Amino acid sequence: MGNADLANLSDKLMLTTVVLYIIALFAYAADLGFGRRGEPAAALEKAEAKVLVAAGSAGAEGGAVETAGEAPAEPGAREAAGRRVDWVRLAVLLNVLGWASHLGVLVSRGLAAGRWPWANMYEFLTAISFAAVTAFLVVMWRYNARFLGAFVMAAAVLALGIANLWLYDSVGPVSPALNSYWIAIHVTAAITSTGAFTVAGTATVLYLLKIREQGGAGSAGEGTGERAAGRAAGLLARIPSADTLDRLSMRVTTFAFPIWTATIIMGAIWADEAWGRYWGWDPKEIWSFVTWVLYAAYLHARATAGWKGRKAAVLSLVAFAALLFNFFGVNYLFSGLHSYA
Repeated sequence: MGNADLANLSDKLMLTTVVLYIIALFAYAADLGFGRRGEPAAALEKAEAKVLVAAGSAGAEGGAVETAGEAPAEPGAREAAGRRVDWVRLAVLLNVLGWASHLGVLVSRGLAAGRWPWANMYEFLTAISFAAVTAFLVVMWRYNARFLGAFVMAAAVLALGIANLWLYDSVGPVSPALNSYWIAIHVTAAITSTGAFTVAGTATVLYLLKIREQGGAGSAGEGTGERAAGRAAGLLARIPSADTLDRLSMRVTTFAFPIWTATIIMGAIWADEAWGRYWGWDPKEIWSFVTWVLYAAYLHARATAGWKGRKAAVLSLVAFAALLFNFFGVNYLFSGLHSYA
C-alpha cells in the first residue's frame, strides 16, 4: 500500500472514529440518564472500597467489598438491570471500537508520512484526543468510572471536529527541528500527560457541579444533609459523591504530573541539541513552566496544606486552562521556535 493510500485510509478511519465516538456518547448518556438513581456512584465507591481493602488486608476483602452499595431487590429490578447493562455494554463496545479506529488513524498516518504522527496541530490534537480516551478507558476499568464516558466522548468528538474542520493538514515532511528521535519521547510524554489531565479536568468540573447541586458546599463531603439530598436530583444524582470525584481527580493528576515534568526536562535536552541552549524563554517554554508550577501548587496544597474541595478544584482548573492555552493560545497568538500552527 502506497503512502497516498495510507493517508486516504487514515482520513477514512478518522470519519469512522468520530461516528463511533458520537454513538458511544449517546449510549453513555443513556446509561447515565436512564440508569437507576445513584447506581454509578455506588459502583465507583464499591470499586474504590475494593482497591482500599486489597491494599490494606487481603483477608478482609470479602466482607467489605461484597456488601458495598448493595440494596434490596425491587419488583422488576432484574429486568431493568438487564436493560442498563445493555446500554453499558453498547457504550463500552463502541468506545473500544472507536479507540481501535483512532489508533488506526495515527498508525496509518505515521506510516504514510514515514515519521511519528504528531508533528503538526492536526496530528497533535488527534493524538491528545486518543490519549484522553485511553486514559478514560483505564480509569473506567480501574475504578468503574463509566459516568465520565459521555463527557470524555463529548470532549473527544469536539477535539476531533476542530482538528478536521480547522487544523487539517495533508501528510508531508516536517521542519528540520522536528526531524529527531526526541519527537518520539518528548512529544509522546506531552500527549500522554495532556490526555490524563483532560480526564482529571473532567472529573473536577463534575465535582464543582456536584457541590453546587448539594447547596454550594465548600469542601468535599459537605452539604450532604436532607436539603442537599432533595436538590441532588436528575443527572447529577447519578454520578458519585463530591468527595469521590475529588479523590479521582487527585489520583489522575498525581499520575500525570511526573510525566509532564519529564516532558519539560526532555524538551530542554532536545532544545539544546536543536538550538544550542536548554532554555530560552520561548513562549511555549514559559507556558509549559507556568502549567507545571500551577499543577505543582495544586498537589503541594493538597499534600501539605490539606486543601480540599472548591479551592483545590479551582486551582486545578486554572492549571488545566493554562495547559489548554499552552496548546492553542501560544501556537496562534505568539511567534517562537515552537510555533508550528
